[in-house]
Amino acid sequence: MNDKNVILHIKDVGYRAGENTILQHVDFCLSPGEFKLITGPSGCGKSTLLKIVASLLSPTEGAILFEGKDIATLSPEGYRQQVSYCVQTPSLFGETVYDNLIFPWKIRNKTPEPERFITDLTRFGLSQDTLTKSITELSGGEKQRVSLIRNLQFLPKVLLLDEVTSALDESNKRNVNEIIHRYVREQNVAVLWVTHDSTEISHADDVIRLQAQGGKMQEANRGRA
Repeated sequence: MNDKNVILHIKDVGYRAGENTILQHVDFCLSPGEFKLITGPSGCGKSTLLKIVASLLSPTEGAILFEGKDIATLSPEGYRQQVSYCVQTPSLFGETVYDNLIFPWKIRNKTPEPERFITDLTRFGLSQDTLTKSITELSGGEKQRVSLIRNLQFLPKVLLLDEVTSALDESNKRNVNEIIHRYVREQNVAVLWVTHDSTEISHADDVIRLQAQGGKMQEANRGRA
């Protein structure tokens, strides 16, 4: 792959926790407009890998390069605005959904656009009154979508998604998949998505499978499922 077309390089990454090897020799690249999935059995290190890419954990071996630079040398705040991480069980804060959606605007010192929030909620299958709901009233699936909307207020160059449709019914799951694919096609966003869902796997540009023992990449099984 031409390095000029690589936005993210996971370079021979390994991770150990005490005596346990969680990941070893994970090496692949992600390009703008590429939709890549990570799958494998529970405990193989998928979420750990995503946390390392999100700069929430430091690899014990290897490095993560963003636009050719080791992320250890970059400002964490600046990096996380370009490489946005959305977790399976989202952490919402404040009192209402509105409190969460204005946060990306606040940290950029920009004036929020509430009408855009309404549009985004509708696109993701949520009613307008969701905006003023208490976060304690939300279901798991609603929380996942609110968290994703929050991450998409300012489009990142790379979107990291960890089982973000696990609490959704099939209709909403398809809708979220279509929206993410549209960002990939139309806005050239690069997506790295951890999933077990066979439907999501079948639509990927590339599938990386991690082994159960030690999180090694299964090179022979890369590519479309």
